[in-house]
Amino acid sequence: MRAARLIKMVLLLQARPSMTGAELARELEVSERTVTRDALALSEAGVPVYADRGRAGGYRLIGGYRTRLTGLGRSEAEALFLSGLPGALREMGLEDAASAARLKVSAALLPSLSDAPHSAAQRFHLDAPGWYQEPGTPPLLPAVAEAVWRDRRIRAVYRDGSGAQVERELDPYGLVLKAGVWYLCARTAGSFRVYRLDRFVSVHPGPDGEVFDRDGEFDLPGFWAERAAQFARSILRAEAVIRVTAEGARRLPYATDREAARAALAAADAPDADGRVTLTLPVESVEVAFDQLFALGPEVEVLEPVELRTLFARTAERTARLYRSADQGDGPPRRDTARAPSPP
Repeated sequence: MRAARLIKMVLLLQARPSMTGAELARELEVSERTVTRDALALSEAGVPVYADRGRAGGYRLIGGYRTRLTGLGRSEAEALFLSGLPGALREMGLEDAASAARLKVSAALLPSLSDAPHSAAQRFHLDAPGWYQEPGTPPLLPAVAEAVWRDRRIRAVYRDGSGAQVERELDPYGLVLKAGVWYLCARTAGSFRVYRLDRFVSVHPGPDGEVFDRDGEFDLPGFWAERAAQFARSILRAEAVIRVTAEGARRLPYATDREAARAALAAADAPDADGRVTLTLPVESVEVAFDQLFALGPEVEVLEPVELRTLFARTAERTARLYRSADQGDGPPRRDTARAPSPP
């Protein structure tokens, strides 16, 4: 552990002209006293670490010293390709490997390119979870991630859709972070399936830490895209016949399933005399369709099914009574001064 920290300290000093004891302590997650001891140990080992005294002092390498410890290990090289996902790296337990990889790459850069990592970090950041969602880290994610990296077979207890616990022996092929939710793509009994990580109850190594033979033809992005499309189609088990204005047609793909809305609009007949289009929209259920289409307000009229049209009519009547009552003086309208924040 200390050897890795000493190497990291050398790489930090090699990448920057000078660093204070406080800066090194923060980067290395140790005390300033430990930084002092480590600097002394490096100096005794022949690494020319020089300590400038005084308020503006710090640590630096002298004589143009360059370490040759810049070769990337496998875990560092793999983590480097995920360096644009700092939250995901931290949750999978790969933050240290990625940090070491970035330092080694920085140390190997020409002086004229030394600001490249900082420049890129200032210009790109990926925030995966959706708005108003508190992302949660599945407690078993690091163990599963370790098995994915090592091609280790695992035995997992998993809660299925009904809540029942089932045990599976899995070959963990890949992890996917979708809208703040982690999924495992794994092979079991010869076929590939997708599991939500937050439904895992326990994870244990397979027999004798067995390593599985990874299928070199497996394409994780392609597999996920196919399964995601299948899932999206599978939940659209009902239909709603609606009539939308031109504005409603424009907003429909943003309120409902995007692909389903676009396909329904493309298959619709020409607009009527009022410019409205009638179309058949695949939906998940009456309840879900109501929540989605209600956001379009008067830009959409539900024609079928009857229960969905009735739900809209009753909601419209209740809303009209509420505002009519306030206008007629039955009671002052309530003013809510708290406003929900809007996404930038």
